[in-house]
Amino acid sequence: MHITTPSTGPAHSSAGSAAQPSAASAGASSRVGELSREEAWRLLGSVSYGRVVFSHRALPAIRPVNHLVDDGCVVIRTHRGAALLGPAQDRAVVAYEADALDPVARSGWSVVVTGVATLVTDPEELRRYQEALQPWMGGEMEHVVRIRADLVTGYRLG
Repeated sequence: MHITTPSTGPAHSSAGSAAQPSAASAGASSRVGELSREEAWRLLGSVSYGRVVFSHRALPAIRPVNHLVDDGCVVIRTHRGAALLGPAQDRAVVAYEADALDPVARSGWSVVVTGVATLVTDPEELRRYQEALQPWMGGEMEHVVRIRADLVTGYRLG
């Protein structure tokens, strides 16, 4: 059996010619520590992209997006017809995850914000967010979704 892993390249099972250390034993010295809410927000604000997680047609959906952090909320822009608009219009609970991981050093962090998604409809807020947050994707991104954080969790690895 031949297994390829992104961080270590080709590895062989015990049935192969050379024994490789398992990922579990190699990472046994890695530590995981819980982040404070303040540290989680600071780290989330230090990156510009993440993944929004929501329910779409009764199934989990995950979309990579860029974001900004504003007053206890994660703010993203999206386009007409985007699957996220339904949950935002319904004020559904969604999650937002961002991280910075180094697979070679086996270190980094991950933050998850969980809360209610809503559409921003106030014209002044829309203008402010549209100016401050430039979407990565081309095309019209006229909608702004705000995720008000009810739960913020995070972990530091390594």
